[in-house]
Amino acid sequence: MEEPSFWDSPEKTKPILRQRSALEKQTKILEQLRADAEELAAWRELLAESDDDEDAEMTAFLSRLSRDLDRLDLQLKMSGDDDERNALLTLHPGAGGTESQDWAEMLLRMYLRWAEQHGYKVKLMDRQEGEEAGIKNATILIEGSYAYGYLRGETGVHRLVRISPYDAASRRHTSFSSVYVYPEIDDDIKIEIRAKDLRIDTYRSSGAGGQHVNVTDSAVRITHLPTKVVVTCQNERSQIKNRATAMKILKARLYDRELKKRAEEKAEREGKKREIAWGNQIRSYVLHPYRMVKDHRTSTEVGDADAVLDGKLDPFIESYLQSQMGDD
Repeated sequence: MEEPSFWDSPEKTKPILRQRSALEKQTKILEQLRADAEELAAWRELLAESDDDEDAEMTAFLSRLSRDLDRLDLQLKMSGDDDERNALLTLHPGAGGTESQDWAEMLLRMYLRWAEQHGYKVKLMDRQEGEEAGIKNATILIEGSYAYGYLRGETGVHRLVRISPYDAASRRHTSFSSVYVYPEIDDDIKIEIRAKDLRIDTYRSSGAGGQHVNVTDSAVRITHLPTKVVVTCQNERSQIKNRATAMKILKARLYDRELKKRAEEKAEREGKKREIAWGNQIRSYVLHPYRMVKDHRTSTEVGDADAVLDGKLDPFIESYLQSQMGDD
């Protein structure tokens, strides 16, 4: 990095800078653990003469130390080629109109809060408002070390059970929304996309209630004909910018699709039973008649559903990643 020519090629420096950021975070944790080790030695000398207050303080210290160790262990075990990358996260509501669209927006807020709490930067790539409330879809870019590594297990269908605020009879409703997470790829990863394989449509961007954000055809929809992958972008007023963003998302999805295909072939060769495909229900968020969030893959349960919807996702993220690493 000290070479004068290092900064001449942004496409080459980006992955190096991301790796440096990840190493800096790990170093910071290690330095904290080293200081904790010295503090732990001091605590041992005080245990023989400890009182209740000191015992409580010691318990809190050990709890924090355990969390730091678990977090470092998790990062050190993340060995996937894409784990250190930024994450592109897309949400789509299921059938059910306003109910599901409102649920998709609740999930979007949950991931935005999680990213904020962990110091990640977030960029809105695309968002299409629902007719009455919520969103029809949204894509966000979460930038920072191990963003994809942490969030890759969030791919799947998320289920909500609650008393509907849109039902005059106050009946209980079940809504579904799908979440898809894939790694942002750098320019040094070559994805071949032929012009003849693309259908590009333009249309007018629109906001909530059908109000036009732009009177020109600035929104872009790109369909990759061989795979039927469709991406849209209408977040920018410029058609050129929307097209560039849509192509960026398309490349990431095609790259992720190829990785999933190779993983499935490898799993088939090795006779593994692990479910690789996405689309299955992974988590339920119950707000009535009781309040609980449960992950159906790891059986992890949290009673404080409001905290989870406010971004407290770590118990689910960490338990899923630990279960996957145990299978590797």
